Amino acid sequence: MKIPVRTLGAAWLGLCLSMAVAHASVLITGTRVVFPAQDGEVTVRLTNDADRPALVESWVDAGDAQSTPDRADTPFLVTPPLFRMEAHRDQSLRILFTPGHQALPADRESLFWLNVLEVPPKPSTANAGANYLQLAIRSRLKLFYRPAGLTADPQKAPDTLTFELARDGAGYAVTVHNPSPYHITLTRLRLHADGTSYAGQSGMVAPLSDLRVALPGLTMPPPAGSVVEFVCINDYGAAVTFQKPLAPR
Repeated sequence: MKIPVRTLGAAWLGLCLSMAVAHASVLITGTRVVFPAQDGEVTVRLTNDADRPALVESWVDAGDAQSTPDRADTPFLVTPPLFRMEAHRDQSLRILFTPGHQALPADRESLFWLNVLEVPPKPSTANAGANYLQLAIRSRLKLFYRPAGLTADPQKAPDTLTFELARDGAGYAVTVHNPSPYHITLTRLRLHADGTSYAGQSGMVAPLSDLRVALPGLTMPPPAGSVVEFVCINDYGAAVTFQKPLAPR
């Protein structure tokens, strides 16, 4: 049975989204995009690490993981939106902000997502008659729109987090409060209490908001002096470790 290659469409995109473990040949420089409002545009560099060309399509969405270029409604324009990328070549994407499209908060960051969809070429005619399955691969990066006029230092934002003990059903959790205007990504969180560590799930705390993180296994209030150790990702994609005291409930 031959599985034919079809044109891009909703069904094709749905297939590629389900194959998150597939290996991408088109690599993106960086793990996130920070968009300073005063710059008006940012550049993201791509590299085709494969021995074959690829068709690349890019767009920005507002948080819908099932988004497609025709349905994404954001104040950003990516150029070029669709192009052929030759083997072992680089390509720059320009992301431009389009004023007047929609008003964004001026006192905090706004979160969007950059999508880079890679479609490999159809197999050569030498393989005609052979069975094959061809997959498109989509990479999705956080894009932080940072309005002008924010005076707080984004690199110091994780140190402003506070952690408070909270009930969580029969157990306990920590409520993470973010008083800063920046999104803070937590890749690891552990409560160290009385010689035992309790691990919580990773997550992201939105600006001026709270995030509740359950601590499985913690069934009694921890003693005074317990410490929360957490790892955050900074603007450059580096992991930085912090420690803060746990506030009593």
